[in-house]
This record gives sequence, C-alpha cells and structure tokens, in this order.
Amino acid sequence: MKRIYVALLLAFTFVMSGQEMVSVHLQKDENVAGFKLYPNPAYDDVVYINTQNSALKMVVVYDVFGEIVLKDRISSDALNISRLVPGVYLLQVTEHQKTMTRKLVVR
Repeated sequence: MKRIYVALLLAFTFVMSGQEMVSVHLQKDENVAGFKLYPNPAYDDVVYINTQNSALKMVVVYDVFGEIVLKDRISSDALNISRLVPGVYLLQVTEHQKTMTRKLVVR
C-alpha cells in the first residue's frame, strides 16, 4: 500500500513539475489628459472617447477571454461598436504613446 502512495506522489510531482509558468506583460496604464468614455454602459452602436488633445487614437477592444474583438484607429471621438454583442469588454486607448484601459459594458 505504501508503494502505491509513493508511486502516486512521484507521478503527481512529475506532472506538476511539467507545468509551464506563463508570464503576462501588460502595458503600463498611463493617464491620457482629459480622458472620457461615454456612454458606459453603451446602449447604441457608438461610444465616444474624448481626450484633451483630440489626436489620432488607436483603440483595441478585448473580450473577457483576452481576445481582440475590435481594433480601430479613430481621429474623431466616435467609435463604432455595432459589431460587439452585449457583454463586458476591456477598451484600450493609445494616444501619443500613452495608453489607458477601461471597462466597457455593452447592453
């Protein structure tokens, strides 16, 4: 009986040591001056992203699994989200090498 326990312990140790450690490198969240995201929750096909500079923005939207579901470059404040199904998303906005991440709820 002891041999079975020892064999199971060794097998468990061997399996657990075979697991890889995964490291996730997130971009540093910086303050974009005057950042506003509205309406949130969104009921229509458009959300507005305002910043103080109103410059060209790179917008990436992730679902809850971390998959990119929308990627767009906008020069105005309006972002078309008509392709998004109702749910919770992460919206990442980059302007002048500064990145902001916010939660977006689509209803």
